[in-house]
Amino acid sequence: MARTINVIQWATGGVGRAAIEGILAHPGLALVGCWVHSEDKAGRDVGDICGLSPIGVKATNDIDTLLAMDADCVLYSPVMPDSALVARILASGKNVVTPLNWFYPGKRKVEDLETACQQGNSTLHGTGIHPGGITERFPLMVSALSSAITHVRAEEFSDIRTYNAPAVVSDIMLFGKTPEEAASSPMVNLLGGGFGQSMDMVAAEMGFKVDGDIKAGHEVAVATAPIDSPIGVIKPGLVAAQRFTWQHTVASEPVITVRVNWFMGEENLEPAWNFGPEGERFEVEVSGDPSSHVVFHGWHPESVAAGLIRNPGIVATANHCVSAIPYVCEAGPGIKTYLDLPLIAGRASPALSV
Repeated sequence: MARTINVIQWATGGVGRAAIEGILAHPGLALVGCWVHSEDKAGRDVGDICGLSPIGVKATNDIDTLLAMDADCVLYSPVMPDSALVARILASGKNVVTPLNWFYPGKRKVEDLETACQQGNSTLHGTGIHPGGITERFPLMVSALSSAITHVRAEEFSDIRTYNAPAVVSDIMLFGKTPEEAASSPMVNLLGGGFGQSMDMVAAEMGFKVDGDIKAGHEVAVATAPIDSPIGVIKPGLVAAQRFTWQHTVASEPVITVRVNWFMGEENLEPAWNFGPEGERFEVEVSGDPSSHVVFHGWHPESVAAGLIRNPGIVATANHCVSAIPYVCEAGPGIKTYLDLPLIAGRASPALSV
C-alpha cells in the first residue's frame, strides 16, 4: 500500500476551502497543517473555518512552524503569489502545487525557484482551470486529433456575480468603476502573465513559430440601468461587463487566442453582450483537419446565490491541484509542467473505491 502524503493547505479563501475538502476526500492524502492570514483564524480548527466538522488540525499564521513540519506538499493558494515565500517552502523540502503561476515559466525569472527546488529536492507545479487546464492542457489533448492546425482558441463565459470575492471584483477587476478607470485595469497584466505561459506552452508543443509579443485587448460594457451585484448596485454608465483577449500571432495573424468574458448578468448592458444560447461555459476550439469544438458545462453554479455559497469552478480549480499532488510528489526536483508529468487523474468516491 502506498504511503499517505502529508499536505499543508496555504490559505483558506474560496480555492483553499475547496482544496481542504478535496484533500480530506482523497484516499492518499492527509491534511496536517494550514496557513491563514488573519489573526482571528489562527488557532481555530480548520474544519470550523471551512464550515465542516472539526478535523483536529489547527490553523496558524506562523510560517516557521509550518516550514518545520513533516509534510510532503503545500497546496499554495493565497490571493496573490509571493515568489520569495514559495522559494522558502521549496527549500524546506516541500513540494508545491499552486493555481497562481508557474504553468510554463520558460525563461521567465525562475532561477531562484529552480535553485530552491534543488536545495530542497522538491517540485513546483502550476495548475488550475483557466489558466491551468482549459488554456493549454485540453487544447493540447484535443489537438492530437487534428493535422495542419491553423488556430487554437480557449474561452470562458462567466457571470462574475458568482465570484465571492467582493474586494477583488471591485478593487482589482474594477467592476463598478468608470470605463476610464477600468482602462487601467491591472488584470490585463495579472491574467496575461498566466495566460501567456499557457499560450507559450501550446505554441512550443504544437510548433507554431509565433511573433515575439502577445497581443492583448480589453473591452468593457457599461450598465444602462441599475444592476444589483455582490459589490453593490452598479449605476448606469459604470462598468458591468469586461472582455479580455490575448493572442499569439504568426506573421501578425492570430494562431492562439485566449479570452475571458465576465459579465454582471446579461441584462442592461451597453454594448448588449450576452452568453449566447449555450449560457455560461468554457470552450476549446482547434481549427485544423478535422476541426474540434469542445464545450465544458458544469463548472458554473445554478444561480448567483448558489455560487456565492459554493462555486463549482472554484471547486474544480482546487480539485485539479489536489489531484496533481501524488504525481508531483513522485516527480524529480524542479519546476514541472503538464508536459513533464504523467496523466493526472482524480480518485473514485471512497464508497466506490477498491
